Amino acid sequence: MSKLKFYRRTYNRYGKLGMRRKKKRVWRNPTGRHNKMREKRRGYMPIVSIGYKKNLDFQNTFNGKKIVFVRNMADLKKVGKNEVATLAKIGRKKKITIAKKAKELGINISNLKTEKFLKNLERKDEPK
Repeated sequence: MSKLKFYRRTYNRYGKLGMRRKKKRVWRNPTGRHNKMREKRRGYMPIVSIGYKKNLDFQNTFNGKKIVFVRNMADLKKVGKNEVATLAKIGRKKKITIAKKAKELGINISNLKTEKFLKNLERKDEPK
């Protein structure tokens, strides 16, 4: 499945909108009373709208491994051999406990450098 590209309505007519200049081909929502593209008529370019999703199978993998979102300690224990842990939106206290447990279990968390994170915590806890 090729990636669908959304372009401004008349990008191919003017240089300032992107004719022979790919960087200028930015999406702008079509406006205008009789605009065929805005009316989503057949034969006109597609408009950004619900229904044009990314490929979810590709999106939920990391280096060929399945991504598992970790929200609590139970989720961390469920992480298997061919899976990668990714921290969801969680608070600082939970993040600290999950990072310590992941270090014990030898689980790598894709969006957190556990060693560096725990080292910075120790440094902040030291009295000055």
